[in-house]
Amino acid sequence: MGDRLKDKIAIIVGAGQSPGPTPAIGNGRATAILFAREGAKVLAVDRHLDAAQATVDLILEEGGEAAAHAADVTIESDMEGMVTACTDRWGRVDVLHNNVGISVEGGDAPVTEITTEAFDKIINVNLRSMVYACKYALPIMRKQQSGAIINISSMAAISSYPWVGYKATKTAMVELTRQIAFQNAEYGIRANVILPGKMDTPMAVDRRADAFNRPREEIAAERDATVPLRGKMGTGWDVAHAALFLASDEAGFITGVILPVDGGASTRVG
Repeated sequence: MGDRLKDKIAIIVGAGQSPGPTPAIGNGRATAILFAREGAKVLAVDRHLDAAQATVDLILEEGGEAAAHAADVTIESDMEGMVTACTDRWGRVDVLHNNVGISVEGGDAPVTEITTEAFDKIINVNLRSMVYACKYALPIMRKQQSGAIINISSMAAISSYPWVGYKATKTAMVELTRQIAFQNAEYGIRANVILPGKMDTPMAVDRRADAFNRPREEIAAERDATVPLRGKMGTGWDVAHAALFLASDEAGFITGVILPVDGGASTRVG
C-alpha cells in the first residue's frame, strides 16, 4: 500500500466491469483498486451494483476502504445521488474519475447509417454522464477550493475511427475537459483527460468479439498488430497508473492536459 492519494476521497464512475471469460481487467476496476492501494477511500460506482461490489470486494481483500454505489449515468438524479452518497459517507470529493463509454454495443455505425436512437444513447452514456457528474461534483470541489477531475476519452478523438457516435462524443469530452479546467482553475480544481489507445479490456475486446461473433483471440491479435510499442495492447493498469499521477499532488500544476496512453500509436505521421 502506498500514500500518493492518502486521505483522498475518490469517486470512480464505471468501476465495475463487463462480464466475460477473459482475465483482463477494465480501466475502471484497475483505477479503483490502484487508487485504494495508494490510500484513497473509493466510491465504486456502476450501473450494476454487483459489478461495483465485486470491485469493492477486491479492494477490501487488500485492506483498502471502499463502498459500492449503483447509478445509471444517463439519469441526472442518479449522478446527483452518487455525489451525495460520497459526501454523506466521507464529507468531501477530492477526485472524480469519469470512465464510461459505449460504441458498437450501443448501435454505433458510420454517419450514413447511424440511427437516431443509437446516436442519442451513445451521447447520453458517453458525454451527458460526464456533464452530470461534473455538475454535482464541482460545487463540492469549489467549496473545498481543491479537486481533480480525470475524464477517460479515447485515441478515437484524434485519430481515424469508423463509427460516428463514439468519435463525436469522445472528441467532445476533450474540449469539455479543457473548458472545465479553465473555468475552475481559480478554485484550485484541476481537470485532465486521458486518451487510451488499444487496450486489452473486456469492453474493448470481449464486447467486439461478441458483437461480430468472432473469436476473442482474433480480435486481440488484430489490435496488437496496430500498436508500435512491443506490438502489444496496453491494459487497464496502464490507464490506471496515468490516472493515479493526474489525481495525485505530483500533478498539482497540471490542468487541461490531453494525455495519450497508446503505446506510441499517436506518433505515426502519414
